[in-house]
Amino acid sequence: MTEEFVQKNLEARTEAYLKDTLASGLLKLDHNFPMKTMPNIEPETPSDWWGKSLSVLNLEFFQRVLTAVKSKGLKQDMISKILINYTHNSLQGLVIRDPHIVRGSLLDMELQKKQRVIVEAMVSLLPTQSRRSSVPMAFLSSLLKTAIASSASTSCRSDLERRIGLQLDQAILEDILIPANSYGNNHGTMYDTESILRIFSIFLNLDDDDDEDNRMRDESEMAYDFDSPGSPKQSSILKVSKLLDTYLAEIALDTNLLPSKFIALAELLPDHARIISDGLYRSVDIFLKVHPNIKDSERYRLCKTIDCQKLSQEACSHAAQNERLPVQMAVQVLYFEQIRLRNAMNGGHNQIFFGTINSQFPQRSSSGAGSGAISPRDNYASVRRENRELKLEVARMRMRLTDLEKDHVSMKQELVRSHPANKIFKSFTKKLSKQLNSLFRINNLKPIGSKPNAESRFLFQRRRRHSIS
Repeated sequence: MTEEFVQKNLEARTEAYLKDTLASGLLKLDHNFPMKTMPNIEPETPSDWWGKSLSVLNLEFFQRVLTAVKSKGLKQDMISKILINYTHNSLQGLVIRDPHIVRGSLLDMELQKKQRVIVEAMVSLLPTQSRRSSVPMAFLSSLLKTAIASSASTSCRSDLERRIGLQLDQAILEDILIPANSYGNNHGTMYDTESILRIFSIFLNLDDDDDEDNRMRDESEMAYDFDSPGSPKQSSILKVSKLLDTYLAEIALDTNLLPSKFIALAELLPDHARIISDGLYRSVDIFLKVHPNIKDSERYRLCKTIDCQKLSQEACSHAAQNERLPVQMAVQVLYFEQIRLRNAMNGGHNQIFFGTINSQFPQRSSSGAGSGAISPRDNYASVRRENRELKLEVARMRMRLTDLEKDHVSMKQELVRSHPANKIFKSFTKKLSKQLNSLFRINNLKPIGSKPNAESRFLFQRRRRHSIS
């Protein structure tokens, strides 16, 4: 059996087999071992993973088991996987409602109570909060949606909102489209905008806290953090701003959404969070189209959130012809377009506005390699053509203002005419004129074709001669 008799005997073959089996089995064991030697290899969860067996436990015993293994130093990603698996199996038959169940009935209230107990228990067992948490964003979003639908406690919802706000730059649109609770929804809105407002506020407050922590850095690091578009901090802010613009465009289609809630979300981000405002302009335009009866003050406040200096040329052209926008904004858009054309004619040396946007978006600037490919004559001709178009737009705006003034005057006249006292006076004068006409007809009644008498002709001639003389 040993190598003393012949090579590759049973002992050597058994040892080789055990080495191969052990090496392949180590990768599929419990994933608590830190894989420092293989950082790019993610362990796969086998079908007979021990964490799946915990889903058969009741909620109280599951909490005790998971608390015990957490105290033994179980990794946070393993805890997240166990919680996701248990929550999926526990809520699978509760979240999908039976259409025959009447809302507000005893059975419906019992289902909500079960959901609420499970969600609050899962939130209490989540790993510690951090900006790079091991809990997936989709799982946190589903927990928050279930917590709102089941009327969970305020502390539970606040915990989930803070966790989502910590890693909001990893979210997508489906993660923040949270349906509103139908029980406490008096306006009949589709989405819960108040929770989203708190989530974005948490992210912005964390950003401010980071600014306080980074005050002790040197100026070069501060310039990288704030000014560089490739820095992690700036890239996360840009992701969140795009996410908010997409969310605003989605909720703008809700006809029951109050303008005050939409305006609060539109005014939330600071000015430096958006490099270009086309997404915000699109969402505002959709909201104004869906809500045509919005007040003028709310319309002006909503359009005030759009920075006209950060609109692209296509957005400026659309805004100049958009009748849903206030006249002040259209004039402001035309003004900034005129300044941009003037800078283009001057060779791009006067950077009055756009700041660093021209360097980040070469297609919107007039200097650099983009302008070098076009001859000065062609560039001047295109600028003159755009200038003529802008003049036409200004003329159209003036015509619109004139029409509005005429409509205003006509409306005032109609209001004056429709006044009750004016109606009485008008009827009185009409009756008086009829009586006077009847009197004149009785005194001066003559047959048709008869000639005027000499006296009347004489009086007329005398009056005429007197008037001439």
